[in-house]
Amino acid sequence: MSINNVNNANKPQLDSVKVAQQQTQNQASGTNSPAAAAQTAAPVKQDSVSLTQSAQQLSNVQKKGTEAPVNQEKVERLKKAISEGEYKVNPEMLAKKIAVLESQILGVKA
Repeated sequence: MSINNVNNANKPQLDSVKVAQQQTQNQASGTNSPAAAAQTAAPVKQDSVSLTQSAQQLSNVQKKGTEAPVNQEKVERLKKAISEGEYKVNPEMLAKKIAVLESQILGVKA
C-alpha cells in the first residue's frame, strides 16, 4: 500500500502564510478583494491511497465471509464435540478442503 503526501503536517501553516503574503501584496497594490486572494492561493492537494491486488483480494474475502450463511445448529454440535474431546480431524480431508478453498479464493482450478 502506498500513501502519498504523508508528511504534510506543515502544509496548512504554509498555505496560510502564502495567503497572508498575497493579502499584503494586494493591499499594497490596491486590490484587497477576497476573490483576488483566492485566485492566487495554491490549490490544496488531496491525499490518496492505493491498495495492492493482494489487499483487494483480502478485502473481497472478508466481505464474502461476513455475507456467508451460518448453520448455527452445526456450529453448536461441533463446539460440543470439541469441548467433550469427541471431535476427530481427518487430515487428508482437511488438506483437500483447504486446497479447494484457496483455489476458490484465488480463482484457480484445483
